[in-house]
Amino acid sequence: MAGHSQFKNIMHRKGGQDAKRARAFARIGREITVAAKAGLPDPAHNPRLRAALVAARLANMTKDAVDRAIKKASGAGSGEDYVEVRYEGRGPAGVALIVEALTDNRNRTASDLRSMFSKHGGAMGETVAFQFDRVGAVRFAADVADADTMLEAAIEAGAQDVASTAEGHEILTAPEDLNTVRDALEARFGEAQGARLEWKPNMTVELDEEGAAAVLKFIDLVDDHDDVQQVYANFEVSDAVLAKLSG
Repeated sequence: MAGHSQFKNIMHRKGGQDAKRARAFARIGREITVAAKAGLPDPAHNPRLRAALVAARLANMTKDAVDRAIKKASGAGSGEDYVEVRYEGRGPAGVALIVEALTDNRNRTASDLRSMFSKHGGAMGETVAFQFDRVGAVRFAADVADADTMLEAAIEAGAQDVASTAEGHEILTAPEDLNTVRDALEARFGEAQGARLEWKPNMTVELDEEGAAAVLKFIDLVDDHDDVQQVYANFEVSDAVLAKLSG
């Protein structure tokens, strides 16, 4: 999981740019719309909507923007009809990627992503999901508890694994246990920073500086596509290479 986490850290630093912030708002807004349409409009009875609203608060989205996204679910704000699509393939250096998208035009999204993969030495369409596990991931800020306390609480709640760093706590669960574990931990530590289903690599590719730079550039490009919600990749980067890339 180290390479995946390192990638997230690098992307977080890039995310400070205005363009990245606008992209994040659009992504969260689309997720709110789809979540509200798929279930009840009450976040207390719609875990996916609840998670999307937490993400909106953490991103400092305005109440008006959130309300507009919810209204779209009822057709009051837009005629857009988003569908969830997952794409798989290999990018530079043979890295396996899973791309999750919400799109109102499957052909456009597939064509755009296929072109990106091709232009960067990869190929979309190869099945790579077997190199990942589907897991629930719950995240808390580092200051809500020390590592031992969080580990004990997570085990009692039924979690599978916990990774605690200076940046926060990541609790992994079986997909079907995500909401139960989140609720138990929130009862003790307060609202989680996030809780959702993710893809966790179970086998990884070790990248040198050249390969890591190419992969990160490619993932950054894919991640910037308007329809893309999440990008998962199965690479590892050493601390030495990470330091050079982050410099």
